[in-house]
Amino acid sequence: VLIWNKLLEAKAGRDSLLINLGGGTISDIGGFAASCFKRGIDFINVPTTLLAMIDASIGGKNGINFNNYKNQIGLFSEPKSVIINPNFLKTLNERDILSGLAEMMKYAFIADTSFLNLDSDNYLDFIEKAAATKDEIVGLDMNESGLRKILNFGHTIGHALESYYIDKDNYLTHGEAVALGMYSSLLLSKKYCGLDEKWLLFYEMWFKANLNLLNLTDFDVDSIFGFIAHDKKNKAGKPRFVLISAPEKPQIDVEVNEADIKESISVLKEKFSA
Repeated sequence: VLIWNKLLEAKAGRDSLLINLGGGTISDIGGFAASCFKRGIDFINVPTTLLAMIDASIGGKNGINFNNYKNQIGLFSEPKSVIINPNFLKTLNERDILSGLAEMMKYAFIADTSFLNLDSDNYLDFIEKAAATKDEIVGLDMNESGLRKILNFGHTIGHALESYYIDKDNYLTHGEAVALGMYSSLLLSKKYCGLDEKWLLFYEMWFKANLNLLNLTDFDVDSIFGFIAHDKKNKAGKPRFVLISAPEKPQIDVEVNEADIKESISVLKEKFSA
């Protein structure tokens, strides 16, 4: 509402352009506001965080949280342009940088195994490739009816964790929650898609070498699972996951039973809690 009020005060018209300068939250809410104002005005995204540069600012998903549930209200609307300048990353603290690494590693599992070489020292070398990879996937399936779903790898449980901790002092960033969710997805991939266990071991070692262990106090599996009931990817009220049978071989809309989901969540505190 604040954005719309400011646009009205500025006498913005259908020919106006909204510039979203900031992280993923800014590109999401700015894109949403622009797409609704006067039935849609143009906008561009200028991402200033690693996560926004390689994920949130690209692809035209514009959404806002509602009642602590992730991205419950939103729409698809492409920015006219995305301008990426890595110099903005110099303004970030370590936590914000590390938050983007898991979303970059995601591409190794769903699309391009060259990302297996990604680490906290060389991430700048992968920004352009990550952005291009997402753009290519989105270009083939803008409205997420098929292929684009692979970008949700790690996000079903990741969003549930993010929502559970969103109003707690030890909140998780989006990237941290997805980093945990990817391990759960790899564990489920082993059971449901025959993924070789070596990839769980690889990811566990990569996580501990490149990311910080997390403060997972008040960890309640049943409460975390409760948020999955509101996940956008559910069908007929049942959770659907993106899993992999091997790196670069994603499987979409995999139905997973409740007991297995809860088990895949329960291991996270033991593996990755500080």
